[in-house]
Amino acid sequence: MRAGTPGILLVLDGWGHAEPSDANALTAAATPYLDGLLATCPSVLAEASGTAVGLLPGTVGNSEIGHMVIGAGRPVPYDSVLVQEEISSGRMRSNTTLTEVLTGLSASGGTLHLIGLCSDGMIHADVRHLRELLRIAARFSVPAVRIHAVTDGRDVADHTAAAYLGLVDTFVAEAGIGQVATVVGRGYALDKSGDLELTEQVARAVVDGKGEAVSEPREALELTRRGDEWVPPCVVTGADGRPLGPVQDGDAVLFTNFRSDRIQQLADDLYGRLAGRGVSFLSLAQYDTKASIPPLVHRSDAGGGLAAELAAHGVRSVRIAEAEKFEHVTYYLNGRDATVVPVEEHVRVTGDLAPDYTARPAMNLDRVTEAVISAAGRDDVPLVVANLANIDVVGHTGHFDATRQAAECTDHAVEAICRTARATGRWVLLVGDHGNAEKMLTDAAEGGRPYGGHTTNPVPAVLVPAAGQRAAVPAGPATLADIAPSVLSLLGLAPAPRMTGRPLW
Repeated sequence: MRAGTPGILLVLDGWGHAEPSDANALTAAATPYLDGLLATCPSVLAEASGTAVGLLPGTVGNSEIGHMVIGAGRPVPYDSVLVQEEISSGRMRSNTTLTEVLTGLSASGGTLHLIGLCSDGMIHADVRHLRELLRIAARFSVPAVRIHAVTDGRDVADHTAAAYLGLVDTFVAEAGIGQVATVVGRGYALDKSGDLELTEQVARAVVDGKGEAVSEPREALELTRRGDEWVPPCVVTGADGRPLGPVQDGDAVLFTNFRSDRIQQLADDLYGRLAGRGVSFLSLAQYDTKASIPPLVHRSDAGGGLAAELAAHGVRSVRIAEAEKFEHVTYYLNGRDATVVPVEEHVRVTGDLAPDYTARPAMNLDRVTEAVISAAGRDDVPLVVANLANIDVVGHTGHFDATRQAAECTDHAVEAICRTARATGRWVLLVGDHGNAEKMLTDAAEGGRPYGGHTTNPVPAVLVPAAGQRAAVPAGPATLADIAPSVLSLLGLAPAPRMTGRPLW
């Protein structure tokens, strides 16, 4: 029998902890309610990066792994770790899926096309994986390799794309094979808002060689006024003026992002566009595409966590988030499982206006707040789970003042939700999924430029007890793996057998 108290789990996306500084938009913001909770409620700083959550040591956390670990109650070896293990061990060189395709290209004279984000932000990709892929292609005597480079400016500091393209040049020189054929910003290539026109522009450049013509990859960077993220689709031409890299019949395409969610729209488009032309498709890690694309590295099992325990005990939960973070409180929190079980309700919040995060740092937080308050007022819903996206989504713009305003909007939302929680007899557990807005500038050694990426800082985890509920400050270190056991404990349930985290309260 469940003997606990109903509650609300609020994930404040990008809510990291750092001391006040000129780079910290969170401490610069007027957030009296959150400040009061941190000062008066039992709280702890939880590790949300590196090995604590299943990433490589020193790697920044991200929303995908953050929500998976929050839901799993244990570190989940992330796709980047699994890929790196295959490369470091040398096993990638004998990967059957890869070697069969490369052997076929060597025999047929076809070209290998590598498509992915060229940065080392470790959120979606690691440009250094290209080095090994190029070396393997050379070992198998692949006739040609074309690199379709996606510039970043989001997971890493803006205006660094030239340095990463230089790194690609180094890898090409080392391997003795490869040419950059197209250059495009991630705003186009990694769209996940459903704007298919952006994706189509990238596809036309890759498949048809149609886009802004440049004779050298770095020239593409001069064609944007919106930073590395919005470099328009550019086609590199040879001495004859013809594009270097349109995909031809019988070629092979390998997507080099290890994270699926932002590249899968482009992957599905290219797969459909090239159907019937004998083109082989591969992905570095396992993708959630509609098309069946064989991965070189399969993902870890993230199941057996919070969602499974709630379902096993018939505990209803309502999951609420804006479109930008909806999959995180559903698919990723549920251990990368898209099944909607009977005891779950999913509320995807959308707005009437197109996103303009610096001009509208409140985003659609008012609608998210209304949905949380509505669900919290229901007696048949023991658990409400919501993502408040503003701090992270606006933080990614690198715009300090807009991010400060986003934090202030979040403060008002948390106050309204906690007021409802108290009136309805609920506890509220607030936690960040990774750091972001507490560091909006690069280090002085890197020029102190605006920075919109994630951090390795810990995140606050705060329990606002229900009326009459007693809770102490947790002892010892904490990680995101402790959140699911804590939620279950507060609901009156035991942690799942596969959870290695501990209940903090």
